Order: sequence, then structure tokens, then C-alpha cells
Amino acid sequence: MQGKSFFIDLTKCTACRGCQVACKQWKKLPAEETRNWGSFQNPKDLSAITYKLVRMTEAMEGEKFKQWYFFPDQCRHCVYPPCKMVGDYDDDQAILHDEETGAILFTERTKNLDGQQIRESCPYDIPRWNEETKIQTKCDMCIDRVQNGLLPACVLSCPTGTMQFGDSDEILEIAKKRLEEVKKYKPNAALTDPNDVRVIFLTEDNPREYFRYAVASADIPKYSRKAALAKVTSPAKRIFG
Repeated sequence: MQGKSFFIDLTKCTACRGCQVACKQWKKLPAEETRNWGSFQNPKDLSAITYKLVRMTEAMEGEKFKQWYFFPDQCRHCVYPPCKMVGDYDDDQAILHDEETGAILFTERTKNLDGQQIRESCPYDIPRWNEETKIQTKCDMCIDRVQNGLLPACVLSCPTGTMQFGDSDEILEIAKKRLEEVKKYKPNAALTDPNDVRVIFLTEDNPREYFRYAVASADIPKYSRKAALAKVTSPAKRIFG
């Protein structure tokens, strides 16, 4: 696979939220107005001004605390991005696919697209839109930094080595090697959709323990790749079917 990829080793993540803060700082995004909603995680979800969010799940066994599951959520930069496939029917310049890095880039022309349709096409529930401008937003792989030979801000800020970034083939090999190591003591460890995305997570347990959309799956209504591709092919079926 050509281009760039992330490897996020969740066995090393401490939920310091350095990546979350670094993203805000580099993108000059305003802070969210947050409140205590019964979780250490804040804000509660991604938004038009929050592209990176460390999700925190407190796993319980009955009434006893079992363990934490930390998940630094962001756009996966799909190899075959459903959001672009769907968006291209209205404006093929609204969502761009950078050939050199593989980054999926949302432009200001996303205001010409149906925000709900684009979000529903994503098997990871990533895109968000600004209610006032209608422009849709998400992580852009820090394309300005990467094109100048720098690491994405989130990767650079990570103090534990959880996040790595580089050429896709090399990153995938690193991820596979690390998976073999972790499986020796965590037999349920897995890589999330490693052949479909450029942001690969290593989980200790079932990915759904971390977050519902940690992996793409057909059992999530409207958010599977199959559903996204159906949206793309349906206009052709109406014309030629």
C-alpha cells in the first residue's frame, strides 16, 4: 500500500489526552464548552471543532471495576473512502483523496453536500458539520505538516509511544509484529481493519469493548461499507437497472 499510515498501540495508551490537546493547538480550534456527564472523557463526542477525542470506557464485572479501555478516536483515512464515493455524486471536488499520502481531505465545498448522508456513509461515524457554515470537518492527517516532512501533531505529542506514523507498508509490518508480541499474553488482541484504513489500532480485547465504531461492521445499521457502497451504486441502478 502506498502513502502514509498511523499505528496506534492501545496497550500503551494512558489517556493522557496529549494527542487531543495537540490537535486543538495545531489546528487552532476553540475549546468545547463541557460539563460533567458521568465520565472522565470530555468532550462527550467529536464535533466540528474537535477532530481527535480520547474515548474512555470503564469496563465493569458486575458492580466491580474491571479495567479502562482508552480509544483515541479520529478519521481512519480509508483506502477506499465511502464518504468521498458518496460525496462525488454532488461535487467531486468537495472531498479530496491526496495521492501522495492517502489522506482524505474535506474542503469548504463540503457545504454543497448533504451532511447527514456523508456522516451515515462513514463506517466509523467520523464526519461532523458546522451548523452555521454547513462546512463538514474531520482530521486531515495534519497534511500541512506531513507534506513538509513533519509528524502529525498528535503523534509528535504522544509521550508513551502509543502512536507511530510513517510509510504504510512499514507501519503495517510494525503493527503485525507488535500484534504477535501482545498475543503472547493477550490472546484476544487484534488489529482493526488493517487492510482498509490508514489508522490501525491494536486492541487487547474485542474492539467493541473500546468503542462501538472501533471497527467497521455490517451489524451496525447504515454505517457499514456495504451500506455506503449501496448509496453509491443506487443512482446507477435507477438509470440503467
